[in-house]
Order: sequence, then C-alpha cells, then structure tokens
Amino acid sequence: MSDMVFRFPAPGPTPLLTDLEGWTKVAGDPSMKTWVQHTSLDGSVISGTWESTVGTWHTDYKFYEFVHLIAGRITITPDGGAAVDLVPGDGFVVEPGFSGTWVVSEPVKKHFCIKLR
Repeated sequence: MSDMVFRFPAPGPTPLLTDLEGWTKVAGDPSMKTWVQHTSLDGSVISGTWESTVGTWHTDYKFYEFVHLIAGRITITPDGGAAVDLVPGDGFVVEPGFSGTWVVSEPVKKHFCIKLR
C-alpha cells in the first residue's frame, strides 16, 4: 500500500526550462521552471512544482488544474472577466477552456495537479 501514497521530494536539480504549451510572454521577461514530480498510475494526472519570475503571461488552458500557491503573488484575469488576486496559502482551480493573463507581481512557487484526460 505504500505505493498508493506519494510524498513530494524537494524539486530536483533538472527542471523543464521551456515555456509551457499555451503560455506566451506579454509583459516583462518572465521565465518558468517546471518539475513534474509524480504521474498517476494510469497516466491521466501529473503533479509537481512550478516557479515563475515576475512578468505577465497570456495562457490558454486545455486541462483542469488545481493549484496551491506556496510563495509569490499572482493576479489572474480571464479574457473579458474580473481579476482574481492570489497570495501564498491560496488554493484554486483553473478550468479547461480558460483564456487570460497571469500577472506575476512577486516570484511564484506553486504545487500543481493537472488532469490530462
């Protein structure tokens, strides 16, 4: 049964350094690091740690994502919608089909869980 519970280790030394699919820099020069630390047994869910420097991204979501914000500040604004300010300790969900901006005003570190199918 121990394989049914996974404890996240510290992020490893080799994150993915490329911008995620659907994420475009629109202000400043933000960069991201992504560590996929776990994949579900059936391959339908990934989870891990993500970091971003200050700047603004426009993003289009294909998948459901749950986030727990560990550090930093983000303002997420759906295209044509109201801004949502998020701070450390906040948990939130971004639904598939979301299109809008992530303004990272303080460097961000988050845990994520993404349902791929």
